[in-house]
Amino acid sequence: MPPVSRLTLSWIGKDKALLGTPGGGYEWVERDDPRVVEVRLLHEASAKGSLGMVAAADNLLINGDSHDALRALAYTPEYAAEYRGKVRQVYIDPPFNTGQAFADYDDALEHSVWLTMMRDRLKAIHELLAPNGTVWVHLDSTEVHRCRCLMDDEFGQDNYLGTVVWQRTTAKSLARRTMGTMHEQILVYGASESAELYPLFRPLDEDYQASRFSNSDSRGQYDTGDLTAGSHRPHLDSGQPWRGFDPGTRRRCWAVPTNILLELGLTATEINRLTMREKLDALDEAGFIHWPSKADGFPRYKKYLHRIKGRAIGDLWTDVNVINSQAGERTGFSTQKPEALLKRVFEMGSSPGDIVLDCFAGSGTTAAVAHKMQRRWVTIERETSTVEGVIAPRLERVVNGDDAGGVTEAVGWEKGGGFRVLTVGAPMYEMVDGRVFLAEWATGEAFARAVCAQLGFLVQDEPPFAGRKGKSRLAVVDGVADTETVRALASRLGDGERVVIVAKAFSPDAEILLRDLSPGSRLRKAPRDLLQQRVVR
Repeated sequence: MPPVSRLTLSWIGKDKALLGTPGGGYEWVERDDPRVVEVRLLHEASAKGSLGMVAAADNLLINGDSHDALRALAYTPEYAAEYRGKVRQVYIDPPFNTGQAFADYDDALEHSVWLTMMRDRLKAIHELLAPNGTVWVHLDSTEVHRCRCLMDDEFGQDNYLGTVVWQRTTAKSLARRTMGTMHEQILVYGASESAELYPLFRPLDEDYQASRFSNSDSRGQYDTGDLTAGSHRPHLDSGQPWRGFDPGTRRRCWAVPTNILLELGLTATEINRLTMREKLDALDEAGFIHWPSKADGFPRYKKYLHRIKGRAIGDLWTDVNVINSQAGERTGFSTQKPEALLKRVFEMGSSPGDIVLDCFAGSGTTAAVAHKMQRRWVTIERETSTVEGVIAPRLERVVNGDDAGGVTEAVGWEKGGGFRVLTVGAPMYEMVDGRVFLAEWATGEAFARAVCAQLGFLVQDEPPFAGRKGKSRLAVVDGVADTETVRALASRLGDGERVVIVAKAFSPDAEILLRDLSPGSRLRKAPRDLLQQRVVR
């Protein structure tokens, strides 16, 4: 019998990768193109506020292509130790692909380009997410259906947790061919089956309380809840009559809320041993049964107002308003989202101290709210002008306590913390007529650090070695490695250590000598022997 094929999404260029161009666009390349699979360096440009001793563990504002930045976080050892498999929540507000030319970036991406761009970033995000982490992708109707197919492929359809529908406007006049658009959507997926969301509740309004909690006893005001469920099971314990009330007459069965029994002090084991009628007796003895006043009524259980957390917030959000022209949080960025929206997202998906990430920073709302809510954060933005003119100044105001807008008061934010501004380094490889060459900047210490990143070595300035990975040492030679170089390096190795020597050229005698002096050590030529070290999944 042939294997069953699962549903999947196809598009032109699906087998290709995208390479960012200097003008902010993309070009199609092979997925194993060295410029795509290389691990770029992250360079610190500046630092603001109070910072820690481990630079990689501070809040990070990264300027550069999001795919390059995500791979640097996942594969550069210094950053991978902090972020790979440890990010609790990702919120991204990517270009909607609406065909509009927004003031801050070109949003007019053709479907196949958009799909490839998103697929590769979702894969990179998945590598960074903790097993219990979640990813939230904010879109409108243009690409949301296609993006859900991408996310089913990457995260698995069983890890789909829901779609938030955010009503951002009131009803508009009906257009000629379409309905007036009133909402945007946020797709929510878990990184694995262990991912879950925190329940949120909206306070009950006074009218609702007055209409529903009209009964009272010595414990306080209460509403009543159904003690039956919608199935008829006369052959089971739950379908038997109790105190003269037969649920079968209503084609239903008894159903006692377990949480009340737990509140009464019963353990889960004790509850499992009780019959349904014993559970009902326990509720009655504790005074949690509301007996009917009418002859045809059925007993119900009491839901006390002081025990109610509120009305559960589901997937329809109608109470988060867009930013108006007078809002204190307004930056002037054309696609800026309200801080209240991110506050709810974070309340559902993370806790103080958790790491949150946004690789389409825009106006910096994700980082600003994460900082105020005491999450660690990483945010990535491609446009240097946006980083310097919008995001960094906004985050400085948050750090200095000069940002009184948004959720500042609601979360009790005052001031503190800090962040580092990083830039994604230039590619180490250049392509000329299909041949790969090292870039001109790849010399000296910069070359050594770049090689460490490609091969996964932790940078360690211990001349003549540039990096370490367990018992392996890395030596980077900015020139030709000859027998004298090999002999000197091998003599500096400790017991059980091996060396990987990367050079721009080496003699055949040097390779033979290294094999004799240090079995298991290797000599590699750059760039040829570095190109296949990293691949796109």
